[in-house]
Amino acid sequence: MRKVILACVALLLVHDLAFASDVEIGVLGLFHPQAVIVSPSSPEGMSCTANGQTWPLRSPMKIERRGSVLQMVLDGERVSPALLTCAASSGPARFSVAVPGKISRTYEGSLAITASQAQIQVVIRMDLETAVASVTAAESLPNTPLQALKAQAIAARSFLSAGKGRHKGFDFCDTTHCQFLRQPPPSNSPAWAATRETQGLVLTYQQNVFAAMYSASCSGKTHTLDELGIPVRDYPYYSVICDYCHRHPHAWTSNISTEDAANLQPGENGRLRLARQLGWKTVLSNSYTTHAGDGEVILEGVGVGHGLGLCQRGAADMARRGASWEQILQHYYPNTVVIAVPQTALR
Repeated sequence: MRKVILACVALLLVHDLAFASDVEIGVLGLFHPQAVIVSPSSPEGMSCTANGQTWPLRSPMKIERRGSVLQMVLDGERVSPALLTCAASSGPARFSVAVPGKISRTYEGSLAITASQAQIQVVIRMDLETAVASVTAAESLPNTPLQALKAQAIAARSFLSAGKGRHKGFDFCDTTHCQFLRQPPPSNSPAWAATRETQGLVLTYQQNVFAAMYSASCSGKTHTLDELGIPVRDYPYYSVICDYCHRHPHAWTSNISTEDAANLQPGENGRLRLARQLGWKTVLSNSYTTHAGDGEVILEGVGVGHGLGLCQRGAADMARRGASWEQILQHYYPNTVVIAVPQTALR
């Protein structure tokens, strides 16, 4: 019966939901790369194009930044294109991108590399469902129950479907500013199982898909947008009790100077502003109290993140106690409807 209801709703609304099957995600920007190394992960390699020239890439290639252009060696000659693109001849390519001395990650899809005056920008174009699985794996704790992973996958897919436009030149970044993303998980992983079993499902409010927000741990009660000083756009977010975080709060404490405390403002924007200045562990959530210490101000709070929408700790506990993904989503996103939209076939 549940599947029939979802299908009927989808038939009513799907004509308004024409989403691209691919998303473009800017990756590794947190490391401010001045050089990257692209390495194909399959024997057939990839085909790359720059300055109107196309060539096969079957071994690692280093790309450096020189001002606002790239620089690399091609056929023994240095070339300085403004744009480098690489893709497989058919289907998604599998390749790694490394920031020398810092990090290397594997991706599936195609890539475009440009340079600004500050750093190299790597953008991966990947299938939406591959992105959902990658986000679900990166955002979830080990041993998260499958029903909670399914709820996470639907929230992630909703964000990717309706939340574009957060960056210039690409749809999303790979940090928690958008959604945390690493490399695609193994095809037999729980994250891929959750993605496959919820393929095409998204959250809607008043017949519109919205960019569902979620956090690692709430304070025992989720926040509304109004509480955080954020204007309501596509979904108002309701304050709901989170039983697990109420019983097992994630408590934190930090000390800041009285000068920094003078810049402490209520709401999410104020929290993020101070966190960018003093570090992301300074103000972990929007639920805290302050009191004077020995020449400083002590913050004591509970929760991790903005506290909007789904609480990942609470969702995992609900799943362990037998809740389905539908029940989890209805609890944390009241007055919403899950519908199915057409998607490309999963691998």
